Amino acid sequence: MVDINDPPASSDDDPYAQYYVVQKGDTLSKIAEEFYGDKMLYPKIFEANTDILKDPNKIKPGQKLRIP
Repeated sequence: MVDINDPPASSDDDPYAQYYVVQKGDTLSKIAEEFYGDKMLYPKIFEANTDILKDPNKIKPGQKLRIP
C-alpha cells in the first residue's frame, strides 16, 4: 500500500527503468531501433525525457535518457 505522505519515487529509484547515454552520431530513431526494433517508436523515448529534451532532433552526446 502506498502512503500518500511518502515522497514519490524518482525515476532513478525504479529498478526496472533502462537508461542510455547518448553517443556521438546517435538519433532518437537509432536508439528506438536498438531498444524496440522499430525506429518509428522514437516519440516514446522523447516523451519520457521531456524534462531534459525540448526537441527530438536535438540530443547531445553524454545525455542520459530514460528508455521506457
